[in-house]
Amino acid sequence: MTAERGDPAGPDELRRELVLHHRAAHAWANHCCRRDRSEAEEVLQVSYLKVLDGKARFDGRASFRTWLFGVIHRTAADHRRRHALRNLLALRWGAEDADREPAPAADARIEAAQQSARLVQALAELPRRQREVLLLVFHHELTVEDAAGVMAIGVGSARQHYARGKERLRRLLGATRPA
Repeated sequence: MTAERGDPAGPDELRRELVLHHRAAHAWANHCCRRDRSEAEEVLQVSYLKVLDGKARFDGRASFRTWLFGVIHRTAADHRRRHALRNLLALRWGAEDADREPAPAADARIEAAQQSARLVQALAELPRRQREVLLLVFHHELTVEDAAGVMAIGVGSARQHYARGKERLRRLLGATRPA
């Protein structure tokens, strides 16, 4: 795969890479958007457009997947900032936020297994950066170094978040085990 080696990728190669990583990218966008499915789809679409239009350029310093996750992470952050600004302006002018949709219905199938529910609950109790680095390393199978690139933080910080997150998760899961 040329993108993994850092060679310049043409539009067809970029499309193949996006298709190849779509499932993982969608899961990461969903996380970055706090499980708001419609927001995640919008962020993912904007991220893909940035890639295909050349506004985000793959330079080969990381794997394509790591780079793509970084694009999604930054796009989600931009989306949240714009949404917060829109809400602030709406409050300032006394208008209601027309974009606000009711929370999506809970999908009972996602947390059907008791063990998965405990893990999800424990992850939610972790600080954001610890949770993100653990998800990137364990769920998306990135290295700690690649996770640091996605999160736009130093490798040392990512390692610390990783170690602290694993230890805290271990304590949380140990404390919630049924007797």
